[in-house]
Amino acid sequence: MEQVLLAINPVAFSIGSIEVRWYGILIACGIVLAYFVAQREAVKRGLPEDFLADMLIWAIPISIICARIYYVSMKWEYYGANPEKIIQIWNGGIAIHGALIGAVITAYIFSRKKGISFLKVADIVAPSLLIGQMIGRWGNFMNQEAYGGPVSREFLENLMIPNWIIEQMYVQDLGTYVHPTFLYESVWNLIGLIILLSLRKVNLHRGEIFFSYMIWYSIGRFYIEGMRTDSLYLIGELRSAQVVSILAIVLGIVFIAYRRIKVRPVVRYLDNEQAASIHSKNNVKNKAKKK
Repeated sequence: MEQVLLAINPVAFSIGSIEVRWYGILIACGIVLAYFVAQREAVKRGLPEDFLADMLIWAIPISIICARIYYVSMKWEYYGANPEKIIQIWNGGIAIHGALIGAVITAYIFSRKKGISFLKVADIVAPSLLIGQMIGRWGNFMNQEAYGGPVSREFLENLMIPNWIIEQMYVQDLGTYVHPTFLYESVWNLIGLIILLSLRKVNLHRGEIFFSYMIWYSIGRFYIEGMRTDSLYLIGELRSAQVVSILAIVLGIVFIAYRRIKVRPVVRYLDNEQAASIHSKNNVKNKAKKK
């Protein structure tokens, strides 16, 4: 069939018996790009140049482990009966919410040990999280996974997306086209990225860029998750990603409201840069006076 001929091979290339998959390449590219964007901002905000790199050494493996633990715990009926498969992460089975939980915990502990505000770090890194998620979803596209329910080809054509995406949305095992939920989430994350980068200029209270990330991503994930056919479930038809999304939205709103009402003095996102700018101007004036 034409759809099979046009399907994208999830394996990019092989080295002997080792297969290098597009999924891994895209995840790696997402991490690298996210790091460089965050690193540039971190230096502007006055963080030590090696802070993010040192943090990632811990955050990446811990996030992968947490993503696997989250996934396995949601499918414990299967993995409990097949414990030897728990560590077989190369066969698939990680959850982005587990990775995010691991990353946040690692960043919090690492920041505290370095004597740096976690919320400052979280604000700096938040846009980069969306970059990694946005690019990573294309790995799902390459693997023909994380898709939604059946749709017609006409529906996909009406979305005005390229034909190569439409063809990849034909799942041979199902014999039908499916919702490109990977694309929905990727576009949602792109819009969120633009919003978060714009919020940097607004000079919000410290922590609000990160909380805005939590709220924005979770709103999109809640609705998109409802379209997917591979969801992890807590009880019955209760999807774990939707439950976590609701909790994240509520927590984000509560934290923003609480800090706006209760936390004094107010520390803002650009305060350090402004202080540095004022200090620099004062130095110039002092030098001018001495002359």
